[in-house]
Amino acid sequence: MSQVPNKHKNSAWQATVCDCGRRGFLRSAVAGSMLFPALVRQLLAEDGRDKLGHEPHFPTRAKQVIFLFMTGGVSHVDTFDPKPALTRDHGREIKADHPEIKDRPGYEKIFLKRPQWDFAPHGDCGTQVSTLFPHVADCVDDLALIRSMHTSHSNHYNATLGMHTGSFAFSRPSIGSWLSYGLGSLNRNLPDFVVIAPHQTYAGTQVYASDFLPGPHQGTLVVPGAEPIANVAPRVPRSRQEHELAALEETNEAHAAQHEFDPLLTARLKSFETAFGMQMAVPDAFDLSREDDATMSSYGLARGQTTGFGWQCLVSRRLVERGVRFVELIDTGSSNNWDAHGDMLTHEPLARNVDQPIAALLKDLKQRGMLDETLVVWTTEFGRTPFNNSADAKGREHHPWAFSSWLAGAGVKRGITYGETDEHGMRAVVDPVHVHDFHATILRLMGFDHERLTYRHAGRDYRLTDVHGRVVQGVLA
Repeated sequence: MSQVPNKHKNSAWQATVCDCGRRGFLRSAVAGSMLFPALVRQLLAEDGRDKLGHEPHFPTRAKQVIFLFMTGGVSHVDTFDPKPALTRDHGREIKADHPEIKDRPGYEKIFLKRPQWDFAPHGDCGTQVSTLFPHVADCVDDLALIRSMHTSHSNHYNATLGMHTGSFAFSRPSIGSWLSYGLGSLNRNLPDFVVIAPHQTYAGTQVYASDFLPGPHQGTLVVPGAEPIANVAPRVPRSRQEHELAALEETNEAHAAQHEFDPLLTARLKSFETAFGMQMAVPDAFDLSREDDATMSSYGLARGQTTGFGWQCLVSRRLVERGVRFVELIDTGSSNNWDAHGDMLTHEPLARNVDQPIAALLKDLKQRGMLDETLVVWTTEFGRTPFNNSADAKGREHHPWAFSSWLAGAGVKRGITYGETDEHGMRAVVDPVHVHDFHATILRLMGFDHERLTYRHAGRDYRLTDVHGRVVQGVLA
């Protein structure tokens, strides 16, 4: 089987992947016809190859990812992890020396807090979901629900950074950037990695940065609204634009000859190619007028609407339909999110905002036959405490020891639950899945061995899972 060698071990791989944008931008219509023709010939002559993307380590059905990130920490015990004992023991004091509590300042007395929504079984599989997610509950026969997630930090910034990059303290490439780096492009006129968010989430642009990976693998931010990607429409006639681009030819060609393997130059040239292609591809991808009334209604959208999570979900389907490798949807950003310290009832409007659109996305992908090649990931950065410091507290605090996430689509076992927390939802006790394991599993579903998809930087081989991670075989079909 084809393998992705380490960058430092194979110069051909270095030329192909680390500088993959160089051939990509040069082979577009504009580059091939007028921009840098001498450089085109030089680069194509390097190894005689002319292809999109790269071979993964394993054969796989999954080609693209839609990553749904719920900012702020969704309560597992109120959504996807039913705990009858928590209801039974509501108000019971937990001793201050409890191993889960004793290191938390300000928690001299701790009281268990029951779920505020009822759970019921759904689908043929009987998976229990709370009334917060009635539409997603209808899709449980297509989900692999992981109830034993845990993470390494209780702060939003660090946990969000960890869920996206595998690093809880330092900037590292995003999972979307890793998959763009590993798989390459399916459509040269659109970015490989797109993030659709009304506001930045915790850790800001670091959640979609390429960091030390080549610049073309950074995520492109789309902000819902009348102009989701700014300055895409040409401001000058095409003939003038072509003259302007042609005027850059000699300068760029001379500069490239002096800096043949300059990654910054590679990124700049790739950005020119992608930007030119986006002028044609973006208006089409974001034109929802072509969607029928039934589809618009299923996502909860009105004609002409350009905001809302339904809009984000429908656009994500249109983007993967057109070859974007990795699309992340961030629901609210760092304000007005799932961080329910004061009152758990704030989960209700947040769930209502995303529930119907997520279910519509799953059903739409399935109906179009796209779920067989698309991996859908739903997660948050951590859970929320099954307790609080008073018996009548309305909210819940940050909880890194247990939370829920789910997978659906290509290569995923359907209609299952994996792992368990203890009777109060305090800690993952059966088949615990760390964030590193979650990442390793996503990479495996996309055809990669997480230990072999590496990039040499600052004298060592880096990977998404650092020195950790194990594939959760129990969720693989």
